[in-house]
Amino acid sequence: MAHKKINVALLQHACRQSVHENKSTIEKAIEKAASNNAQLIVLQELHNSLYPCQTEDLQQFELAEPIPGPSTTWLADLATKHHLVIISSLFEARAPGLYHNTAVVFDRDGSMAGKYRKMHIPDDPGYYEKFYFTPGDLGFHPIQTSLGCIGVLVCWDQWYPEAARLMALAGADILVYPTAIGWGSNDSADEQQRQLNAWITIQRAHAIANGIPVLAANRVGYEADPSGQTTGIEFWGNSFITGPQGDILAQADHRSAKILYAELDLKRNTQVRQIWPFFRDRRIDGYADLIKRYRD
Repeated sequence: MAHKKINVALLQHACRQSVHENKSTIEKAIEKAASNNAQLIVLQELHNSLYPCQTEDLQQFELAEPIPGPSTTWLADLATKHHLVIISSLFEARAPGLYHNTAVVFDRDGSMAGKYRKMHIPDDPGYYEKFYFTPGDLGFHPIQTSLGCIGVLVCWDQWYPEAARLMALAGADILVYPTAIGWGSNDSADEQQRQLNAWITIQRAHAIANGIPVLAANRVGYEADPSGQTTGIEFWGNSFITGPQGDILAQADHRSAKILYAELDLKRNTQVRQIWPFFRDRRIDGYADLIKRYRD
């Protein structure tokens, strides 16, 4: 692990119907973040479009594109221009009838440092991702960049401590979660708060359990259900950055477009793991049943 300080930035914003407008929003935010000395930028999940999975609609596959493709060229150019590491999230068209929800990481010279295909795919009202995305087949392997080793996971992955642990065990210096999550039409105010608190708490727990920072970038804004069967999704924002003890370094609110900044000192990872030696005390001889679906 490189012992260095890194200036990171998360982009939180609403998305529009127009891919061109969304890309323009992202470009302006990246330029602003770069002018404020950001070195690593995290974009939210499926940032080029409205969230496509509220319904099962074949027309949404028109949003998909190959990797490499037009969006990777665009992002590579931005990474080169601003000398940034950029973590993006794209609707990947891998082959006819085969699609993934894929995070792509670009290094500061514009090279594609690596990609991660979302492993855990939800299938819930308003989040019909199994209709669109094949589960990832690249495993839980962090991506090496000039700024450090980045463990990239995507949205629904954030609820699974196994995914975070495997990234940490493979040498990740930072965990990153591009996200698109919000409240449903029937959620009461109390239920909304419970869901939001759970989302924040579990990701802070990943930071604590693994002794590494966590960066979670979520979108904001209301997006209507194209089918009209529900009242749509209100994305809850609250993007945040933690240190390796789960300490909140920066957090956005639930409705504003925001560029969130923090300085990460990766030396703290080692210091925290020395005082909380969870890796030392893991009883790997007793964990075999974790590979079972359920212990009957």
